[in-house]
Amino acid sequence: MSPPVSAIQPRIIAVTNQKGGVGKTTTAVNLAAALAEMERRVLLVDMDPQANASTGLGFDARLLRNTSVDLLTADITVTEVVAETRQRNLCVIPASMDMSFVDVDLMSRKDRSLLLRKALRTPELSALRFEYVLIDCPPSLSLITINALMAADAVLVPLQSEFFALEGLSQLLTTLREVRQAGNADLRIDGIVLTMYDGRNNLARQVAEDARETLGELVFDTVIPRNVRLSEAPSYAMSILEYDTTSKGARAYRQLANEMLSQYAGRLKSP
Repeated sequence: MSPPVSAIQPRIIAVTNQKGGVGKTTTAVNLAAALAEMERRVLLVDMDPQANASTGLGFDARLLRNTSVDLLTADITVTEVVAETRQRNLCVIPASMDMSFVDVDLMSRKDRSLLLRKALRTPELSALRFEYVLIDCPPSLSLITINALMAADAVLVPLQSEFFALEGLSQLLTTLREVRQAGNADLRIDGIVLTMYDGRNNLARQVAEDARETLGELVFDTVIPRNVRLSEAPSYAMSILEYDTTSKGARAYRQLANEMLSQYAGRLKSP
């Protein structure tokens, strides 16, 4: 008889920005796909009521028995919700639009902000041997977002290269401080990634300069460009790596995944 495979605790990363339209879901889906392509076992948890990460990878909530809503509201384990994708090493916990009503349903529960943490930080999930869990959060400060932040080890913040971007970020940083005080003291920022970047645009370059001057090493070197192929990929239920593997968008998300993994490796080597 072969020895049992040891369980591992994945790194849980909330991909979040309280401002909508910043490339949050695009980043969650394509970063997950890039990490999976690099032979990391990845779980993408769709917690956005719009369920765009799910539909963007080919899942129709109407045909699913369980979704991330059930993970919060029903007596089921995480293994009953995980679904495989076409891509090797990438699985999804899909969402449905019923997530829009979860905040109201959970309001009366004392543990309402810890439900996702309890669901993900379990031996059942560890036994599935995921190395990374990426949570696609709603574009708002809701109870669902708080659940994601309480469950996470770290946050990744997509920052649109447009006017007012840094103002919205300050509100998110305040929220993160409050979450640390509320019980997730070790929550950290893995990084901020500039999205929808057009180097020909003076404003985009200025936003990038301001972000790096204000936030320093928190800002990834990698920037995600404005790219038509990135916008097209979800309509074909594909990540950009599958839809157009040589596009600028695919190269950028591979570079982001590499930079993130190098960052983690550097922390492990530091005393």
